[in-house]
Amino acid sequence: MRNKRLLNLIPYLIVIFAVVSLSSMLNTSTVDRLKYSEFMELVNRNEISEATLSVRNNIVGVTGTYDKDGKNASFTVIVPNTEQEVNELTRLLQSSQVPFEVVDPYQTNAWLDVLGQIIPFLLFGAFAFFLLTRMNGGNNNKAFEFGRSKARLEGDIKVRFKDVAGCDEEKEEMYELIEYLKNPKRFAKMGARIPKGVLMVGSPGTGKTLLAKAVAGEANVPFYSISGSDFVEMFVGVGASRVRDMFKKAQATAPCIIFIDEIDAVGRQRGTGVGGGHDEREQTLNQLLVEMDGIGDNAGIVIVAATNRPDVLDPALLRPGRFDRQITVSLPDRKGRTAILHVHARNKKIADDVDLDALAKRTPGFSGADLENVLNEAAILAVRENDTIIRMHHLDEAIDRVIMGPAKKSRTYTEKERKLVAIHETGHAVIGIKLEEADMVQKVTIIPRGTAGGYNLMTPREEKMMATKSDLLAKITGLLGGRVAEEVVFNEISNGAYNDIERATHIARDMVMSYGMSNLGPIQYEKSGGNVFLGRDYSSQQNYSGQIAFEIDKEVRRIIDSCYEKARSIIIENRELLDKIADALLEYDTLTHEQINEIVEGKDVTNAKPVLIEKVKLNFDTDADIVAKGEASHLSDVVSDKAQVEEEKTTPLES
Repeated sequence: MRNKRLLNLIPYLIVIFAVVSLSSMLNTSTVDRLKYSEFMELVNRNEISEATLSVRNNIVGVTGTYDKDGKNASFTVIVPNTEQEVNELTRLLQSSQVPFEVVDPYQTNAWLDVLGQIIPFLLFGAFAFFLLTRMNGGNNNKAFEFGRSKARLEGDIKVRFKDVAGCDEEKEEMYELIEYLKNPKRFAKMGARIPKGVLMVGSPGTGKTLLAKAVAGEANVPFYSISGSDFVEMFVGVGASRVRDMFKKAQATAPCIIFIDEIDAVGRQRGTGVGGGHDEREQTLNQLLVEMDGIGDNAGIVIVAATNRPDVLDPALLRPGRFDRQITVSLPDRKGRTAILHVHARNKKIADDVDLDALAKRTPGFSGADLENVLNEAAILAVRENDTIIRMHHLDEAIDRVIMGPAKKSRTYTEKERKLVAIHETGHAVIGIKLEEADMVQKVTIIPRGTAGGYNLMTPREEKMMATKSDLLAKITGLLGGRVAEEVVFNEISNGAYNDIERATHIARDMVMSYGMSNLGPIQYEKSGGNVFLGRDYSSQQNYSGQIAFEIDKEVRRIIDSCYEKARSIIIENRELLDKIADALLEYDTLTHEQINEIVEGKDVTNAKPVLIEKVKLNFDTDADIVAKGEASHLSDVVSDKAQVEEEKTTPLES
């Protein structure tokens, strides 16, 4: 650190030296250059104080001082070097009693001559050295360190398994790595070979990086962290050099863990894509494969990689001896979500009446990152309202924000549009209430969020690993409920059901072509996936005839039509309930699960107040001090997860 500070002082020293040199040059330029006649006149007037004669071959240089307006001033004058002029000059100086001396102009100081020649080169060298050291000092501009590994070494990892929740089975798989890193000889005596590489696969936000850090923390070993994109550069061979350097450092600090995040950036299949492969990336991948083969059995180095795209990885990377253990980090279940919420709630002030277990019920399908974001958004909302603790209505609003974005209460609707949105969303709700296999209604609102004019929050009655044919048909029926309600009530339809129809058609086509849930039988007419490098649709092959394509279209239409008619019959049979819920929705803007149940049971809606817009004084100096603060309707059971809302549950109506 001290040397770096000294290097930073070099440019300032150079500038100071240049300023001093310039000032000395300016001082020399203040010497008065006199004509010979002027000099002679000054001598005759006895105004010359002293003089120095420097006799050269053709001229005589005279320098000295004279009286100029009562002050001493320097002068210089040139006299022709002739015997007559020199004799006359010396005679005048002697007669005027001017002290003078004659010097040899060719007699100079050797040290000054040497320094005068060396100083320019020293200045140039110092400036060049400063530039090179600055380039080497930067993290991203290392002029001579392209081949050095960018892996960041973290020695003292604070994360432990107690900080990782919602993935108990995955932690059990990683316990072996901890035991191996602590005592590798124990496995060697048994003849066991610990996996050299562990590939963690899962959706974004499920905690893959956190789990890898927890292993290093529990084993108390160095942790090298690098992203797959850090290997690839525009210069061919740089990535391979970085791989070699990374493994060299790891061997010097073994036992240790090398964590490669987003390994699909460097580990994609070779020889794929239009126009050939990427030479630099393929060389880097080849070097990675070679280095993993070069690691001896039980050498103390474990490579942990993470990706959410295992389908694009090169097969050579996944063979035994390299990444020979694959761990799927799934989205947490209800128990896991509860544990995750407790972990992230440690440093937050939460009200005593907030039930985190009930909150876990409301968030099926949320990842650990989503749950952390919910609590963080709730904390921000509490700060906005100058509240001292996080309350339930903060969490309710935070869940809505994570799923659909902030409420746009300033958006204006005409009364007709507002009623259309209410009828559309109520149509989905009625199907969810009256159709047994359909998802439960959790919250209905006509307050716009994101691009949706309103939305209906629905969740499965219980979390399932697979869906039956009845479940899929009920889902299609629920999606079509909004369009059917518009047609029944207004005898008119809008484009608000665009997203509903799109998802319903997608589910119906999958039932026919992929799941074998139609009259065409258990035959798969479409292979899932496709070439991810050329585009799944671009490279897909149609392995059925035109007649089968016609039959597929007929089956898709039959499924949609049957679900549409079923939704229509449910809406017509429950028209009175539809009107009651829609009227309450128009009055209160938002209805929760309990309030809808009260309407179904014929009771008056309780604890439902219109959402108000109030000005809350915040600790900010911007116009954002105006926040939406109201008696937020409390969710009671389950709030849909982000993915389900986007893919299955949300029923937006865009006006």
